[in-house]
Amino acid sequence: MCGFSVEKIKAIGKVLNNPNRPLKERFRALFTLKNIGGDASIECIRQCFNDSSVLLKHELAYCLGQMQDKSAVPILKSVLENREQEPMVRHEAAEALGAIGSPDLLGFLEAFLDDPVVEVKETCQLAAERLRWLADPGRSSERLSLNPYSSVDPAPPAVEADVGALKAVLLDNGKPLFERYRAMFALRNLHTEASVLALAEGLCTGSALFRHEVAFVLGQLQSAASVPHLVRTLEDRSENEMVRHEAAEALGAVASPECLEVLGRYLRDEARVVRESCEVALDMCEYENSLEFQYADTLVQMAC
Repeated sequence: MCGFSVEKIKAIGKVLNNPNRPLKERFRALFTLKNIGGDASIECIRQCFNDSSVLLKHELAYCLGQMQDKSAVPILKSVLENREQEPMVRHEAAEALGAIGSPDLLGFLEAFLDDPVVEVKETCQLAAERLRWLADPGRSSERLSLNPYSSVDPAPPAVEADVGALKAVLLDNGKPLFERYRAMFALRNLHTEASVLALAEGLCTGSALFRHEVAFVLGQLQSAASVPHLVRTLEDRSENEMVRHEAAEALGAVASPECLEVLGRYLRDEARVVRESCEVALDMCEYENSLEFQYADTLVQMAC
């Protein structure tokens, strides 16, 4: 990859912040900035939080969290505090703060544990639990499975490695959410058909936040076994938009002909976040079936 001057980064930022550009191009610009990192990239991302696309703003927060740069903390705090921002965006800002993992954020996150938006409250609960786990000296003795996806997850995987035992925790609505998330990521890391099918059952239980994370994890796994379950979730118009959006993006990651056909049918869905997710997911399908080196390769070449 070529070197990136501030001018080149700003050029990519102009693509991200231009509402007249196709959404798929703006997403590619965002992930290019995420991969470059640094203050100039973070500033370009910050400027986009006034956009009208909830999907794009939620992805801005996700990328800032995955970058794990403490310079993004004031931006994410501001987004979480802003009750005029959509719940999906505020939730992602809270998750991103948990991903950055600074111990001094614990008090800030705990202030939102009674937030009236359930998805925000639950995300802050998870993020606070992650910070407590990071601060626990006993965690060094836990023998955790390796995460092959290079993602910063909202919870560490459980130590347990038996699919049946993990599934029981995953589907138990009486268990703490953090514990269920730990089971979720342990099942993901096993990456067997049995673990995929166990995860797929999670699409039918728990809160919208929980179900959306299950769909996200199934997208990471890219297993054909999950496709019927993800299609059912996308097709269910009574399902929370947040969950349907994540199911659409997961189908884009699987990128089979069936996925392409289903996504094409929902490009005019009445929910903007769903139809935009299908648009981006179809671009991901194109990438998965192409020879491109990385998803944002086109924008990288434009800036070089």
